[in-house]
Formats: sequence, C-alpha cells, structure tokens
Amino acid sequence: MAKKSKGNRIQIILECTEQKASGVAGMSRYVSEKNRKNDPERMELKKFNPFLKKYTVHKEIK
Repeated sequence: MAKKSKGNRIQIILECTEQKASGVAGMSRYVSEKNRKNDPERMELKKFNPFLKKYTVHKEIK
C-alpha cells in the first residue's frame, strides 16, 4: 500500500491560556486540525474549559 503524503492539513493542540496564568490544577487541551496553507500563523479559538467552567481563549502550542 502506498504511503500517504503529508499534505496541507496538520494536527494541532490548543491549550488554555487563562488557566495557565491562574494556577488552577489540571489543563484544558483540545486536539484539532488546520490547513497550514490557509492559516500559517498560530491559531486562537474560544473553547469551553471544564476546570474553570467558562469559555476561554485556547492558543495553539504544536
């Protein structure tokens, strides 16, 4: 079977910025995909943080 090429879609990890600064135990992380051709810079999304029980900004770490 032929090996699939890398392509433009890559897997990224989104981590909560607010929780890191507050020092609350645990870490809210999400795994997602992005197209590196359309979005070359680091991605920021508002996602739900179950530890803080509110929507916060999550930034791409990988």
